[in-house]
Amino acid sequence: MKISEELIREITYKVINDLGAEATHDKVREGVEKELAAIQTVPGNPEKFEGKVLVTSFGLNKPGIVARITGTLAEMDIDLQDITQRIMQDFYTLIMIIDITSSPKNLKEIQEALQKVADELNIKIYVQHEDIFRYMFRI
Repeated sequence: MKISEELIREITYKVINDLGAEATHDKVREGVEKELAAIQTVPGNPEKFEGKVLVTSFGLNKPGIVARITGTLAEMDIDLQDITQRIMQDFYTLIMIIDITSSPKNLKEIQEALQKVADELNIKIYVQHEDIFRYMFRI
């Protein structure tokens, strides 16, 4: 399913209205991501998100973090297209662009799998469809 700018705008306005005075950038982003994930889990909707996804991760540096994340992606038939990592003293940051088109998993399942990795390694991992990332700041 190709996410259109119009769809993102409609969902964003709905989330903002639902949150009311409690709407913050982070809460709106989380709400939009949940709404989009729900679209693909509606019974009878065989479509799944395709295309590129932005994965960001950070935390205390330790051996095996990149291996564990990329291993999990490989198990789901996900193509790693770009990766950058920085080590700053005891901390690391990681940004990856992945293509989920060939994966049998949908975006929600990918987010859940990477959340398990994050919990096991005591790190943070955020998974966001490229279209959400691009359009979120246009509204």
